[in-house]
Amino acid sequence: MTSLPRDIRSATSAGAPAAAFRRALRRARSGLLAWAEAEWGPLFRTVRRQLAVHGPAAIPMTLVATAAVLVFQLLQHTAAGAAAVERIGVVQASLPLGLELLRTPLSLFVPAPDLPVWGAAAQVFLVFGIAETAIGRWRTLSVAYLGSLAGTLYARSAVRLGSGHLFGLPFDDAFLRDTGPSAAVVAVAVCVAWRYRAWVTGAAVVVGMAAEQAMLPNMAGAEHLTAILCALAVTGYSRLVERRVGRTADALRSAWSVGPEAEKVRRIARAAV
Repeated sequence: MTSLPRDIRSATSAGAPAAAFRRALRRARSGLLAWAEAEWGPLFRTVRRQLAVHGPAAIPMTLVATAAVLVFQLLQHTAAGAAAVERIGVVQASLPLGLELLRTPLSLFVPAPDLPVWGAAAQVFLVFGIAETAIGRWRTLSVAYLGSLAGTLYARSAVRLGSGHLFGLPFDDAFLRDTGPSAAVVAVAVCVAWRYRAWVTGAAVVVGMAAEQAMLPNMAGAEHLTAILCALAVTGYSRLVERRVGRTADALRSAWSVGPEAEKVRRIARAAV
């Protein structure tokens, strides 16, 4: 058998690594697409379907919440508006408990005055919008409020424990302004990740918040972790209840379907006797 010419052999041997690299690149791309489909595919299709059918009407709560963040930001930068926002939406651990609980729902939409409002508004619009179409309006609002409330109550208790306690906070934190949607956003994001089995995304949120608190301990970071624990507890309990209800419904359906058949058998037996 004649051998290939030297220049062809050289070109073939030189092109082999490039072909192997392209094959590896294709395999990596296919694996990445498969992972993205498993991680975000069901959630993406749910959100896309809801928006395609209903348009902006699919996210009315999200639009109202985003507008509320922007309105409160404008108000608190005016003299009269700042006083009104202070009275109805600003929460501090030093306040009486009843007043703090009364202000907590609106405090969720009062952004920090010294931070860019567009960041808070974008978080609310993106995370709340996805959640409203994926898990429903009232569930989103409930998880958001419970996460924010859990963080607020934790801060109140942690200040009383003091900085010497493992889970305590410095006494000065009692006078810090404790407002903003970040705790609610984190809680809702973790809830959606669990419901749609986006485990890597959910883990990334948890690890990111934990790393932030470890590197720069502060009241906001501690509240974020508390909101995550609240979201996990609420979502886990709701999943447990759904499974129990589903099993009960299956048992009732089975009993309903078996009942008429059993009665028919008894009638035949009585007729035979």
